[in-house]
Amino acid sequence: MAEYVDKDLRETRFERVDLRGAQFRNSDLTGAVFRGAWLTGVVMRGVELVDVEIHGEVGNLTINGVDVAPLVEAELDRRHPDRVKMRPADPDGFREAWNILERLWDGTVVRARRLDPPLLHESVGGEWSFVQTLRHLVFATDAWIRRAILGDPSPWDPLDLPWDEMPETPGVPWDRTAQPSLDTVLALRRDRMATVREVVDGLTVESLAGHTNPLEGAGWPPPISFPVRDVLLCVLNEEWQHRLYAERDLAILETRPG
Repeated sequence: MAEYVDKDLRETRFERVDLRGAQFRNSDLTGAVFRGAWLTGVVMRGVELVDVEIHGEVGNLTINGVDVAPLVEAELDRRHPDRVKMRPADPDGFREAWNILERLWDGTVVRARRLDPPLLHESVGGEWSFVQTLRHLVFATDAWIRRAILGDPSPWDPLDLPWDEMPETPGVPWDRTAQPSLDTVLALRRDRMATVREVVDGLTVESLAGHTNPLEGAGWPPPISFPVRDVLLCVLNEEWQHRLYAERDLAILETRPG
């Protein structure tokens, strides 16, 4: 095992680095930023965790002997009453969840249109711009609905935007620098959201309990079978979370000069 003792590694960038099992002792990580990192099984003892923000999937997170994950989930449900509807168990529940998402996104788009168009391409805190967020949701629909559920081996539009840490995948577009107009991306979104609407409207108890058929060849998701319910829950989660991120960033963009 390599050892770094009494080393100054400030401002070092680690990307696609395997640090599993690494040990940090008497180390200063003040101001460190973790993006797209796997922290499963991490143990912190004798640490000072002050002014820390965590955004991500949280489960079995024990702080000073208390599992805080259920507390976080309960508080998020309290803040956003519609959130509990994003965990449906039957076809009618999925239809209701999609109704809610359509309504919420309509309001978010109205809010975004009030901004000067250049602001919709601006990043807040290194996150995706509003237009990039919409492009990512087009990708999510293409991957999980059109490819995984509907069986289209290459459903991509050139404006699809995978997540930043996705390994390069032949045939899958990934142009982070493109700056299409809001209307161009919204046209794609309307088309993809209509596809999701068709899928959830056609759900039955039997189809919801089924599995997808693996598609061979390059693409995303990989060629394995997924429970249909899990795929649809993934789509609901993507839509719900990214709208919250968009609303958070729009609030900041509204304070910037156009």
